[in-house]
Amino acid sequence: MKIGIDARMYGPKWGGGGIGRYVEELVNELQKIDSENRFVLFLKRENFDACKLINQRFEKVIADAHWYTTKEQLIMPRIIDGAHLDLMHYPHWNIPLRAKTPFVVTIHDLILLEDPNSARATTLGPIRYAIKRIGYNKVLRHAIEKSKAIITVSDYVKGSILTHFNVQSEKIHVIYEGVSSKSQLPNYPIVQLPVASPYFLYVGSAYPHKNLESLLHAFSFFVKKHPNVRLVLVGKEDKFYKDLKKELQEIDIDENAVIFTGFVPENVLHALYANASLYIFPSRHEGFGLPPLEAMRHGVPVASSNRGPMPEVLGNAAIYFNPDDLEEMVEVMERTQEDEILRDELVKKGNERIKRYTWETMAKEIEAIYEK
Repeated sequence: MKIGIDARMYGPKWGGGGIGRYVEELVNELQKIDSENRFVLFLKRENFDACKLINQRFEKVIADAHWYTTKEQLIMPRIIDGAHLDLMHYPHWNIPLRAKTPFVVTIHDLILLEDPNSARATTLGPIRYAIKRIGYNKVLRHAIEKSKAIITVSDYVKGSILTHFNVQSEKIHVIYEGVSSKSQLPNYPIVQLPVASPYFLYVGSAYPHKNLESLLHAFSFFVKKHPNVRLVLVGKEDKFYKDLKKELQEIDIDENAVIFTGFVPENVLHALYANASLYIFPSRHEGFGLPPLEAMRHGVPVASSNRGPMPEVLGNAAIYFNPDDLEEMVEVMERTQEDEILRDELVKKGNERIKRYTWETMAKEIEAIYEK
């Protein structure tokens, strides 16, 4: 077969974190395992060179249209249909409506339907946002109804799709994301970190559903008893991180207690994970939740929200809290900081938990969907 992959979000630097990682790992693993099919990867100019080809059956094509735009809807159908593919894989719901090529789609979450706060979070004016919201609903419904198969990243997301849409359960395939084993970690050189231990770590966006405002407030209570601990927030600075910094100014907390790193390269991110005393994940809504598993891979204990798919994904390898209960969040911070036995137990369970998830397995199961 000749299969296309919409790889415009390839790489976390360009694809907004989790989805960018998903596309990057899928492409890389398929190149290692597939010797039967031919693949066409559609990339933007900015990440075209970052996508390295090691398999002669793969080729790259520039499709320089940003996601969620009118341009995407106008030019992508011509580019995709012009490649004469047997099948197209869209790793996100943003499907070009006029494209004729049969497709499968990965739905990572339905946060915009399930979280009103995130649904209203936008940099657009009210009229432009209303128009975009209508477009989102139309494109998402098209992706669900017209796809040959739907891939989801957790049973939780599958359940959400079945709740919101009239679709056969058999059409939806749960394929978990992966996490590289410790032996696969590159041998990064030692780097100078922007913070000294001990510190709590969060990696990701600052969208409202990530619940970082509550994390700041909870940490402001915790740090009064533990003034030597810092909170490190890693994520590309945008409107939402700027708003979070403004929120911090309104909280009774030492300005040096919270460190915003912005986007960091892989070697620095690796070091930040490896030296953290706790990874904390306060999100109210997720599709899968990869960063806590990344923390487990680095031997870091994890405290997580008990919402969405997190208990499904993390199992007994994390300590959980209600993301809307600040006192409970503070209590978990204190327990993980003071109880060495608990910390050691979480690390041990985390080492076992990550063995369930590999990018190679994910790619093989997705390849089987293509073949089917």
